[in-house]
Amino acid sequence: MFSFFQPNRNGHLRRVMTLLEEAHLARIEHQAAAEHHGALARMYAERAKRLEREVYGSSHLPLGEGAAASHKSSDEKPVVYALDANRRLEGQAKG
Repeated sequence: MFSFFQPNRNGHLRRVMTLLEEAHLARIEHQAAAEHHGALARMYAERAKRLEREVYGSSHLPLGEGAAASHKSSDEKPVVYALDANRRLEGQAKG
């Protein structure tokens, strides 16, 4: 009759097992998020380098290992990436 007031060891172990499982799942989720954010950081670093080359010219910043292999022709215009696909550069002909 007074067993209600005594600690239930099995209930405590079940709660600890639930918390352990939640901790493992949180670790996996955070590892996946860290990999995702690392990949985004690398992608944005490469994008920043590419945009700097387009802004400042290839003579100021090295392109990397494949720099000697790829040369732009003089009439080729640089590609500018924007979030808005309809955005135009100043001085670019409309039409």
